[in-house]
Amino acid sequence: MDRTDRDLLAELERGLPVTREPFAGIGSRLGIPESEVLERLQRLMSEGVIRRFRARIDQRKVGILANALVAWHVPRDRTKDAGARLARCPGVTHCYERRPVPGRWDYTHYTVHHARSRQDVTAEVKRCAEMSGLYEYTIIFSTEELKRVPAVRVGENGGELQ
Repeated sequence: MDRTDRDLLAELERGLPVTREPFAGIGSRLGIPESEVLERLQRLMSEGVIRRFRARIDQRKVGILANALVAWHVPRDRTKDAGARLARCPGVTHCYERRPVPGRWDYTHYTVHHARSRQDVTAEVKRCAEMSGLYEYTIIFSTEELKRVPAVRVGENGGELQ
């Protein structure tokens, strides 16, 4: 990757402009033709630097007002398949496992859920419990959104190109 690739990634992090030719606009800001922008994007995708393009929706504007992290207590003999079972639940956007803090926080698996209301999230989690056969959990609802950006951003985490 060179400086132009990094600058291109930083431009993409700001979002594609809603114009007829968004890549031409990005190219203009970078001082390269649209065709080079597209060639670089193809290369970065084939190299796995860019995994996908997606739209980021402002969920509150479309009525998704309830967000929750669900902490699941999974018996030791069930940990091997628990993550896969939880990840298959409809509505789960993230699913991961963490080491517990014995005696203080015995939850090992976590899922994230979004819905129009807390009641909808709660119903979804109950369905997930039925599907997974895991019934010990706690739902932690978000009360305020503080920041919504990807964890790794070229402008913040990428450092200087050597």
